[in-house]
Amino acid sequence: MSNPVLVEVLRGDIVESAHPGAVAVFDADGKSVLEIGDTQRAIFPRSAVKAIQALPLVETGAADAYGFGNKELALACASHNGEVEHVELARAMLAKAGLDEHALECGAHWPSYQRATTELARSGGVPNGLHNNCSGKHAGFLCACCHAGIEHRGYVKAGHAYQEMLREALENVTGAAHNADNRGTDGCSIPTYAVPLGNLAHGFARMATGIGLADRRAKAAKRLFAACMAEPFYVAGTDRFDTRLMRSAPGRLFVKIGAEGVFCAAVPELGLGIALKCDDGAGRAAEVMVAAVMAKLVAHDDTLARKLREFARPVLTNWNGITVGGLRPTDVLA
Repeated sequence: MSNPVLVEVLRGDIVESAHPGAVAVFDADGKSVLEIGDTQRAIFPRSAVKAIQALPLVETGAADAYGFGNKELALACASHNGEVEHVELARAMLAKAGLDEHALECGAHWPSYQRATTELARSGGVPNGLHNNCSGKHAGFLCACCHAGIEHRGYVKAGHAYQEMLREALENVTGAAHNADNRGTDGCSIPTYAVPLGNLAHGFARMATGIGLADRRAKAAKRLFAACMAEPFYVAGTDRFDTRLMRSAPGRLFVKIGAEGVFCAAVPELGLGIALKCDDGAGRAAEVMVAAVMAKLVAHDDTLARKLREFARPVLTNWNGITVGGLRPTDVLA
């Protein structure tokens, strides 16, 4: 099945690029609300499922034992910029478990926010695991391991006791198999599994509502979503789409980017989950897709829908600040 073009990039008034993709919107009972394109093709959600991967941090009691609040839980679900606030909070989370950055097995990279990279380089510093955009997630993994009495060394490897806990959570929430047949390795070295968009959308509706989940898991899911929506800076950071979109409607929208043009999202007040992929992996087109879909879903709220439609039509400027074009959803999506 060939996916339709969902986003166009304009230079002036002429279409310069076109991005096909697929979108799934489901409710918590598994009913399809909106499907565009091939929603049954397996895709790697990558970082978009971090909120599901954070469930054991809450379910084991580790979050409460270490006194974690909304900021820590949001960081555990984050793909952050590596700004000072992110780095220091990840450091503090590890310290609660008696660990430091040397326990992280996610690898190191320079901060993804240019100012943070410049400041680190100017100070003579070099990046370590805390600067990795996944350090909050990994800090959460390590804290849960320590609290639960699980040997944390090698925690990123398939088959490790903690990875088995994560695999169970992912399977339970999405209803899709997560095994060696659909397993790859993520950028931060943990296993990642290819599953259909429809399953992901259903899973995020369940996370938002708790419907279909055991009581403890339902409470953990709602707590994690609430934390992310309360502290969107710690989910991403300065100038990031996830942060800006969640701040546009505090407590009403959850959104999480994944690599290669993937987003998972939810509108908790409607009980709906969203999963989408831009086929060519373009992040800016995927941002237009998720904003346009959310605008459709909240069309009854003129003010919010208008804000989301603005997110779905970003303007492009050149280095002199001159407007040169923009992005827009196609009629299929809008």
